[in-house]
Amino acid sequence: MTTTTATDLSTGAGRLPGWAPWAVLAGSLGLVYALMLAFGRPTVASVLFLGAVLFIVANWLIARSVEGERPAKDRLATSLVTAAFLLAMVPLVSLVWIVLKNGLTLFSWDFLTTDMTGIFGDMTEGGALHAIIGTVWVTGIASLISIPLGIFTAIYLVEYGRGRLARAITVLVDVMTGIPSIVAGLFAFALFTILVGPAYRSALMGAVSLAVLMTPVVVRSVEEMLRLVPNELREASYALGVPKWLTIIKVVLRTAVAGITTGVMIAIARVIGETAPLLMTVGIIANINDNPVEGRMATLPVFAYRQFAQGGVGVERSWAAALTLVAIVMLLNLGARLVSRFFSPKGAH
Repeated sequence: MTTTTATDLSTGAGRLPGWAPWAVLAGSLGLVYALMLAFGRPTVASVLFLGAVLFIVANWLIARSVEGERPAKDRLATSLVTAAFLLAMVPLVSLVWIVLKNGLTLFSWDFLTTDMTGIFGDMTEGGALHAIIGTVWVTGIASLISIPLGIFTAIYLVEYGRGRLARAITVLVDVMTGIPSIVAGLFAFALFTILVGPAYRSALMGAVSLAVLMTPVVVRSVEEMLRLVPNELREASYALGVPKWLTIIKVVLRTAVAGITTGVMIAIARVIGETAPLLMTVGIIANINDNPVEGRMATLPVFAYRQFAQGGVGVERSWAAALTLVAIVMLLNLGARLVSRFFSPKGAH
């Protein structure tokens, strides 16, 4: 019987130890830093970028000379995928870091529990309670409008839709997905101007504008999740004599509940930070308004915009409002994960 050593049977080449890529990476970064230090002043971004490029090339060349062509291609693909992932993480990490760094300056319990009544100039006592309440009102009403409408539309397109009507709805959803937010605000403004009058402002008006933006996202995401449910599950339910509507409720929706919840949360995150339509439909005030159908109401995006435009302490207050908005989105996502985990079928995780 022939035994093999640490060689690849298909190529006859050796195999690099596990620490070799890390050594190549350290050498690449060190070499780039030394060269840039000799010819100029190195920066962190330039050293990381050029070092990564040198590492990808060097790692591929070393692997090709030691391990052979196929393992070298595998290492090259792994390096490119890892580099793409790290590159995609740069703006996300930097955004979170900037929001935390600037937002924690004024972020406190007092900021979350007070409004801007009687606050002028460079006073630091004001908070965003009125904007938090307004954001909850506007986003909540928009969700009540768009989530059922989007889910029912997606069910129709997947389970019942045939012919010209289904194709027309699909095209309409695709068109609505690309509508600019300012157009949604103009639509809500024109609608309520016709129904009520040009001076009318309310959370309901802003919620309608956000629902226009949110509904197509819900439709598209829920539709994709429903299409992923295997047809065998539907056929098994029909074979047991279960009617179609009950099959959709008990089998299809139950199977896709995790994906549906994720899609709904993506749609909420899509609209909760919109500013342009709310500037036109809701406006801004300094105190709390508990009436969602009458009167202007502050929201966190508009509050942050107005505070930043004022300058001074307002800039710090706008960063704190942005941090509050990010925290609300994070809490909503955590809640959605708990809901999807609780209602998902056993064995789906």
